[in-house]
Amino acid sequence: MADALLTLFAFALGSIPFGLIVGRLFFSTDIRAQGSGNIGAMNALRSLGKRGAIAVLLLDAAKGALPVFLAAHFGEGAAIASIAALAAVLGHCFSPWLGFNGGKGVATMLGATLALSPAAVGVAIVGWLLGALVLTPYSSVGSMLAGILAIPALCFFTRSAWDTLYGAVVALLVIYRHSENIERLRRGTENPIPFLKGRGVPKK
Repeated sequence: MADALLTLFAFALGSIPFGLIVGRLFFSTDIRAQGSGNIGAMNALRSLGKRGAIAVLLLDAAKGALPVFLAAHFGEGAAIASIAALAAVLGHCFSPWLGFNGGKGVATMLGATLALSPAAVGVAIVGWLLGALVLTPYSSVGSMLAGILAIPALCFFTRSAWDTLYGAVVALLVIYRHSENIERLRRGTENPIPFLKGRGVPKK
């Protein structure tokens, strides 16, 4: 019973659209009508500025981390922390408050992964930095690379099949949620990170 309640709590907390809330309460802006229309931190950076983006990033990460910490301490099954991590990300991506739509899950994934393994999330963050700041100026590339690298990192650092399975499912989910970005990358019309505008990837 405790595990079921923890899973429901993780999904419910993950479903809170902090990007929308921060935008409306503090900036009088509906973030869904700005930029890419996404509720995540990168669109918050474009629509709300640095302070808004930092607030959304931290809140979205916290809603991934908190239920995993609670599950690790109060859960009864060996898999509950990994299940809570996945539930939080699913709640963010398919929020019932937004008609079962939502964000792309990256910040919530990073928060949940942090709670499972700080070392693994370090690898994922390095992947984001590499993809979004070094190889390309696109957050979408960094986000997908972070998700992919989290899989072997979780496997290596936690030695848990459940944590590794969580990483694999979430990586696929993050890539799926970036399907429009992948199409824009293919067409060469993807939006760069705002402070990297003008540093495009040369076309072949």
